[in-house]
Amino acid sequence: MHNYYLVLFQFLWASAGMAQTLPEPRELATASGPTVAETVLGVGRLFLGKPYVPHTLDKSDTEQLIVNVGEFDCTTFVETTMALTLAWHEVTDKKNAAQIETLFRKQLTKIRYRNGQIDGYASRLHYFSEWLRDNERKGVLQDVTSLLTGHVRVSKPLSYMTAKTHKYPALQNPTVYKQIAQIETALSQERFAFVPKKNLRQAENNLRDGDIIMLTASRPGLDMKHCGFAVWQNGRVHLLHASSDLGRVVLTSQPLTEYVLANRWLSGIRVARFKPAGSPLTASAQ
Repeated sequence: MHNYYLVLFQFLWASAGMAQTLPEPRELATASGPTVAETVLGVGRLFLGKPYVPHTLDKSDTEQLIVNVGEFDCTTFVETTMALTLAWHEVTDKKNAAQIETLFRKQLTKIRYRNGQIDGYASRLHYFSEWLRDNERKGVLQDVTSLLTGHVRVSKPLSYMTAKTHKYPALQNPTVYKQIAQIETALSQERFAFVPKKNLRQAENNLRDGDIIMLTASRPGLDMKHCGFAVWQNGRVHLLHASSDLGRVVLTSQPLTEYVLANRWLSGIRVARFKPAGSPLTASAQ
C-alpha cells in the first residue's frame, strides 16, 4: 500500500510539472515557419488533444502570471500559442530553452495584461474588446475586421461580468467591482467593426492562415464568446481552438462559417492579424 501511494504521488507530481513544461526547442523548430502567422499555427497544432479546462487563471487569490501548457480554455490557448510564437521569433539562441521560457513569460504578460503590467485582477484583459485594443496599441497585432467584406460598425453595452458576479469571485471586492464596471462603461461607448454571421461566407476569402478569430456573442452584455485561429483547409477556413463542446484543442471538422451559423450563441466574428514589420495591412483573398 505504501508503494501505491508513492507511485500515485510521483505520477501526480509529474503531471503537475508537465502542465508547466513548454515544448522543447526541437519541437518549436519543427513547428515554426518563416512568418509569425505560419509559426502560430504550427505551435497551436502542438497542443491538439490537450484538455479544455475553464478558469485556470483564477486559482490564486493574488493576481499573478499563470503558465499552463497542459490544459486550456479558448483564451489561454490563443494567448499561450501567441506568446510561444513571438518568443520563438525573438529568441537569438534557438536551442536555449531557458531563454525561450524567459521571453515566453514576458510575451504572455504583455499579451494578457493591460499595458503589459500585472496590477491586480482588473489589470487582466477580461473583455476581448479591450484585449484586442490593448494588444493593437502594443504593436502585437492589428484589428483587420474593417477590411473584411460584409462588415458593419456597431456599439454594444457591456455588463456581463458585473451582472454575473457569482462567476467572478474577485468582484466581491468593491474596489475590483468598481474597476471592472468602469472598464465596461468605457468599452460600451466604443464603436467597432464586426462581420455578422449572415455575411461571413462572403468575408471568408479575406481571411488568412493564422488570423485570430474572435467570435462575437449574441447574448446581451457580452462582446465576444470564443476565439481561435484561422486555418485554410481544402479551400475553406476552419478554426483551431480549445473547444468546450469537445473538451479539447481541436481543428473544427466543419468550416468556420458553418460552425458560426450553427451556434445560436454567436452573432459573427472580429479578426486580428499579426502585422509583418514595415508592411501595411490590406485585405486580400486567399
